[in-house]
Amino acid sequence: MGLFSAISSWQTARQEKFVANMHKKNKCPDCYGRGFIAPAGYEYAYPFDCTSCNGSGTFSDWAKNQI
Repeated sequence: MGLFSAISSWQTARQEKFVANMHKKNKCPDCYGRGFIAPAGYEYAYPFDCTSCNGSGTFSDWAKNQI
C-alpha cells in the first residue's frame, strides 16, 4: 500500500503545482487559457466553450466556478 499512497501523493502534488503555475499566468487550468475545449482528434473542427471558466480563459473565473 505504500507504493499506491506514494503515487497518489505525487499526483496530488503535481496537480497543485500545475494549478499554482496557471494561477501565476492567470489562465484557466482546464482549457489552458484558450477559452474553449476541442474534443480529442478534432482540435479545430468543433471547439466548444470551456464550462469551467465560461469561455473567458482566466484563472479568476475558473476559481469562482470551483466553489
